[in-house]
Amino acid sequence: MTHSDSAARNAGTDDGTDAVRIGVDVGGTFTDVALSVDDSLVTAKVPTTDEQHVGVLEGVRKACAEAGIDPDDIDEFGHAMTVSVNALLERGGAKTALVTTSRFRDVLEIGRQDRPALYDLDAEKPAPLVPRELRFEIDERTTVDGIERAVDPDEVRELAATLRDREVESVAVCLLHAYADPANERVVAETLRDELDVPVSASHEVLAEFREFERTSTTAVDAYVRPAIDRYVGRLVDEAAEAGIPAPRIMQANGGIADPETVREHAVTTALSGPAAGVVGAAATVGDGEADATSADADEPGGGTIEGLVTFDMGGTSSDVSLVRDGRAERTTDAEIDGLPIRTPMVDVNTVGAGGGSIAWVDGGGALRVGPQSAGAQPGPACYGRGGTRPTVTDANVVLGYIGPDTALGGELTLDVDAARDALAQLADEAGLPDALAAARGVYRVANATMTRTIRSVTVERGHDPREFALVAFGGAGPLHAVALADSLDVDRVVIPRPGGVLSAFGLLAADESYDAVRTVGVDLETADPEATEAVSDELVADVLAETSDPDSARVERAADCRYAGQSFELSVPMADGFDAAAIAERFHEAHERAYGYELDERIEVVNLRATATVPGADPTVRHAGNGDARVGTRMAHFPGFDLETESESKSEPEPREATVYDRDRLAPNATVAGPAILEQDESTAVVPPGWTGRCLADGTLVVTRTEVTEE
Repeated sequence: MTHSDSAARNAGTDDGTDAVRIGVDVGGTFTDVALSVDDSLVTAKVPTTDEQHVGVLEGVRKACAEAGIDPDDIDEFGHAMTVSVNALLERGGAKTALVTTSRFRDVLEIGRQDRPALYDLDAEKPAPLVPRELRFEIDERTTVDGIERAVDPDEVRELAATLRDREVESVAVCLLHAYADPANERVVAETLRDELDVPVSASHEVLAEFREFERTSTTAVDAYVRPAIDRYVGRLVDEAAEAGIPAPRIMQANGGIADPETVREHAVTTALSGPAAGVVGAAATVGDGEADATSADADEPGGGTIEGLVTFDMGGTSSDVSLVRDGRAERTTDAEIDGLPIRTPMVDVNTVGAGGGSIAWVDGGGALRVGPQSAGAQPGPACYGRGGTRPTVTDANVVLGYIGPDTALGGELTLDVDAARDALAQLADEAGLPDALAAARGVYRVANATMTRTIRSVTVERGHDPREFALVAFGGAGPLHAVALADSLDVDRVVIPRPGGVLSAFGLLAADESYDAVRTVGVDLETADPEATEAVSDELVADVLAETSDPDSARVERAADCRYAGQSFELSVPMADGFDAAAIAERFHEAHERAYGYELDERIEVVNLRATATVPGADPTVRHAGNGDARVGTRMAHFPGFDLETESESKSEPEPREATVYDRDRLAPNATVAGPAILEQDESTAVVPPGWTGRCLADGTLVVTRTEVTEE
């Protein structure tokens, strides 16, 4: 647990005093807490519990005790969680039924013709969330032009009796072309809500957008996780109220927070809640002036202008990578979780199953592999001393010397170094490696290679040069691996925020309130009726403003999803000037050339209209004051890939180096540390390898840059 000076902008209460704000993010291994109070920032970690709300409230109490306040002194409570994504990954959601148009019950199972492994004859698609025996048809027909055959309410009531007999726990309703005319679907949904005592998700309320498979999948996901979200949020709200804590504002996948009732009714928006909070925290920490904030001199190695940020969040179970450009997180509406398409707007996060708790193993061919299986919080890595015996990435970091034997992870867990070494020695035997140290080097390299590929997927594969970005590392394990990843990508600058071990929780303190709406219009840009199209856009704006807590202070953004005639997919472009066909065309041509390298002289179709309403939140600024000698000693550590003589990347295996160990909390602003060095905090440990230098900024952010090597 740590304390650092802080000043929060725009965080005042009505009487002018600073509001007490807390953010709690639930991860796979730890639950992270960031508390802003009395011009200071208090952070904490507690192990994640099976019943997540138990760990959340324990973390709140722990942070409040450190700050010397009572939980009922809290004014604002932000929360990110893994309830929905866990339900999807573990297939632990509700017993869900699907109601759809006659002859379309198998849309979920048919899906699309594309497949992830084109030449794998044994490849299997993920099983649909709703089995065939729980998919039901209704005799109705809607086209893009309107209702052709109306729904018979008596048929719906008979279906309700069947659903009741099947003891379903949730219902998804997705009728053909309901995005164009929801009248039939509305009758079905409202009748089922009257007849049944279970949640009913209707596609025109979840995703009023064309593409039957994606709309059906998104609606089914919403229905599948909705009971779990409803129970969890309801219980957390009740127990928070008993402790005098305000109702939590929940982080959505789009990077904005929303009130509990909204997310209970739109559960699908909570998918990837935690990763989105981390990206928001990274953007808030570095800010709009990231080029100036992360280098003192443009002539220094790693100095100068950068295009944006690559955010790298490595926790106990997985690693998440995203981009921040122009101070804003990149968003997408084309995402999947465990093979399930979800089309709601979300921060564009790529996730890979490589975290501190990821288990290392040897495949049938004798190759060393890492993840996606995780040791989790119980029993956790072998070094936790909780009975775990399988080797993990954290165990490798212990054996390499990055995590010291006296380190107390999260301020709670003491380490069993011998258990870590024993686990890796067993792995070495299985892999044919000489000893535990060789196995640790291999695990470290394999994990880094996996994460490097993920970073390339959001940069190189999308036309961005990673060398023009700074890498922002956070999460409990991110700062341990970040510089090695940067080195392999030729990135010259790594930014490790002061609250990096709990940055997702910190991001909740900085998050805006945000709501999205979309509707398919399917018109030709040149021939579209401007007034009619503008009217649809106005309706979307009214919808999102109605969701906000303060419509008068909300910022509204309009957008149009466009494509060239004949194309299958769209690009979203701003519609800041209303429906101005010429301006939209110009923006689309530019966006297409930027994304694909060319533009066409073809007519443009406007497929969807979008609206987003954002109420800006308080953006905390952390102030840091090191108050003592930060150097606490040295220890021997191994740095795979760094040569002793030139301190540059090499294929040779160097001998261990004596690394200086620092207490990062006591590091003074503008202090520099030369690698090899290890900077310890309760929540995370940062590694500065040979050939790199770290500098502490005024807010405690550590900027690590490549050291110039001069030839003799």
